[in-house]
Amino acid sequence: MLIIGCGNRERSDDGAGILVAERLRELGIEADTRIGEATDLIEAWNGADDVIVVDAVLTGAPVGTVQAWDGRQPLASVNATASTHGLGVAEAIKLAHVLNRLPTRLRVYGVEGRRFEPGAEISPEVQCGVEEVVRRIIADVSAPPKSGRPRPDNSAFLLSREDPRFIK
Repeated sequence: MLIIGCGNRERSDDGAGILVAERLRELGIEADTRIGEATDLIEAWNGADDVIVVDAVLTGAPVGTVQAWDGRQPLASVNATASTHGLGVAEAIKLAHVLNRLPTRLRVYGVEGRRFEPGAEISPEVQCGVEEVVRRIIADVSAPPKSGRPRPDNSAFLLSREDPRFIK
């Protein structure tokens, strides 16, 4: 699993993804940090099957709200102007989709921000959101692996009572 925290610590709430990655590393979980620029993200997750990306977002939700998306689906509700990194996470996903460079599994956590100006401290609500994302990722990393992929048609595995493999 590859975990990428995006953002800029010098721009207040935009540092949410970076803080998540730093906190995870303090806890012994490997996590990378990136500014969140689209081509850099695509390159970072190149060859990875399971990726988690964390960034600050502007969706209109209350500050500090944590949202999670399946990154293989469009992130229409995320305002790309929240990004201080030009083409950000949503654009990286769109571009990677077009280029067929999406990871097999891509989860995106967004922490709703309020302040993105240089030099301001991170909002207390965003700090709480950061801790919530850390807890969620720890739970995900700690969860036992899922056994096998579901089969599209399990009927081939149903046994009749007459089948000698049927356990009575």
